[in-house]
Amino acid sequence: MNDSSDLQITSAERRLTLAALAVVVLLSALDQTIVATAMPRIIEQLQGLSMYAWVTTAYMLTSTVSVPLYGKLSDQYGRKPILILGVVVFLVGSALCGLSGEFGSLPVLGDGMMQLVVFRALQGLGAGALMTVSFAVMADMYPPRERGRLFGVFGSVFGLATVVGPFIGGFFTDHGTVSMGAYEIAGWRWVFYVNLPLGALALFMIVYRMPALRKGGGGNIDYLGAVLIVLTAASLLLGLTLGGTHYAWDSARILGLFAMSLVSLAIFIWVEGRAREPILPLHLFSIPTFRIATLGSFVMSMAFLGVVMFMPLYMQVVQGVSAVQSGVALLPLMLTLIVSSIGSGRIVARTGKYKWLMVSGGVLLVAGVVSLTGIGADTTQADLTWRLALTGLGLGPAQTLFSLVIQNAAPANQIGVATSMSQFSRQIGSTVGVAIFGTFLTHALTAELPKHVPQLPGGNLSQLDLAHAQSQAMNVDQIRARVHTALDERYRVIERAFNEDQRAVQEVLADSRLPEAVKAPLRDGGLRAKTHDELEERTDALVAELKAGEAGRDRLLKDPDLSPAMKKQLANIPSRAWNEPEVIAGVATLFRDSLLATENAIVAKRAQNALQMVKAGMTMYADKLVADIQRGVKVAFAASIAHMLERALWIVGLALFVVLFIPELPLRAKPHSDTASE
Repeated sequence: MNDSSDLQITSAERRLTLAALAVVVLLSALDQTIVATAMPRIIEQLQGLSMYAWVTTAYMLTSTVSVPLYGKLSDQYGRKPILILGVVVFLVGSALCGLSGEFGSLPVLGDGMMQLVVFRALQGLGAGALMTVSFAVMADMYPPRERGRLFGVFGSVFGLATVVGPFIGGFFTDHGTVSMGAYEIAGWRWVFYVNLPLGALALFMIVYRMPALRKGGGGNIDYLGAVLIVLTAASLLLGLTLGGTHYAWDSARILGLFAMSLVSLAIFIWVEGRAREPILPLHLFSIPTFRIATLGSFVMSMAFLGVVMFMPLYMQVVQGVSAVQSGVALLPLMLTLIVSSIGSGRIVARTGKYKWLMVSGGVLLVAGVVSLTGIGADTTQADLTWRLALTGLGLGPAQTLFSLVIQNAAPANQIGVATSMSQFSRQIGSTVGVAIFGTFLTHALTAELPKHVPQLPGGNLSQLDLAHAQSQAMNVDQIRARVHTALDERYRVIERAFNEDQRAVQEVLADSRLPEAVKAPLRDGGLRAKTHDELEERTDALVAELKAGEAGRDRLLKDPDLSPAMKKQLANIPSRAWNEPEVIAGVATLFRDSLLATENAIVAKRAQNALQMVKAGMTMYADKLVADIQRGVKVAFAASIAHMLERALWIVGLALFVVLFIPELPLRAKPHSDTASE
């Protein structure tokens, strides 16, 4: 290992290097949030709904599995060349992502959506170096006490990216389309192109202003270890990402991926214990501080994602805000996270103590999550604000100081590996957290939605796709369309029933969700039987009046229900004919036939009137049902989020428990570049 104890770094070099690293960290953090708001438009233009999840999965997979490799390579060959490599690969991947689909379907790469997935994987391959090597560079340039302040600042950069990412993504998607004659650049492509000027600026400062720092001593690359750790992480991440969404958790595919991850991990541990230049020196885990802090970083990242990731979804579904507005609503959490990150870093720089800050942050985080478990369907934004602010206040020191503790505990010549393990544990923890809490939320929704969401006749709105929960639950027009579609299907069955389709009659009578007012006219033979019976009764009454002679005739002539034609016939019968039974019998038969001949018309008219009443009732019912469904989804989703946060509380408590056991080592007074040969 080259001795760098005589390395002199000017204040200008430090400032420019820090500025470059801040841009690099911003790019890394921004790319995790900016793409999400553009995805609906990307899917629409590239026609790739089936590949939706892989756009994120491909990036996450390559950016995570490459982290430990970059850490080791930066120890062996120096920070600067590896960071340059990472930035270049990231920028090339970003440019290609923006070009996806511009030239139609391509050989090998396929259509536009498949191109985007491949290029996102390439982009992630570069992103794996950004955060890891940047933090290792800071370790080479600054002593741990001063580094605490910087980690706080960089933690605030990460928080800033989380807030502004959805804004930028939404703005470019909606307003960024540029037309140049016949050529048009879709707005969503700028979500990727925006990385290019920022990355180019950072790359220029890294190449021309960043000092070489420790150049490393080369060495053999542990290819087998690299393959095994990639296989271990990739199998685990794929299992966690696809489980519960594409495949059941107990399916052969998911269990096979987890089994492959365990087997690969076992072989990796065996190989690394015998390798001369291991990708991950296992002896680092014999250092109590490193071991416990890495575990704490993993668990805290799980808790962080469980709290932060699903809160925007709560705001969109329950409070009815847009994706961009939900980013604004998260400002209280992010602002207090930034303040507490910077503040805790300054306190560490002043006192040299970190454990009490991490414990205090953990306690505040527990208090914040406890307060969040009390949210409901009627929680106001003001009520939510203080709960989020308290949570962010705890997340700052609890989340950002782990890297400092891990770096301080690691040997100087393995700071890159140690930093990569810190980042690796965070990313694995985040993925595990998303999978676990997503499963918690899905199970809670499965239980809560049937309790609060009304069932539709002939349909079921209790099935809510978590990935599109906001659009499904709060889009009134979409809900109304689904309600009317379901009710129209039911109305067509009712219409066939009133038109004497016996199968439809049985279906309507068997539907427990339809009111009795709809079913009653269809019972006991339906409208025809009832109409026929009424006509028979009317005929019998007419015959009785006819047999009563002229007195009966006079009463019939005054009957408002008797048709004018019948009254005319009665008036034309001579008086003497009323004493002739044969004449009366003939008139009775004529009247009977005339009445029964109106049966079809009467049945049709009554069916029409009944259907008009059903239609009017269904319209009123639909309006009420839309409101009930919307309210029911809000209540069910709020209850499900609260249940999920109750489970998150156990993981936050576990993270605090782990922090209690972190030893407090004295912070080194020199940067790692000055102790490279110690």
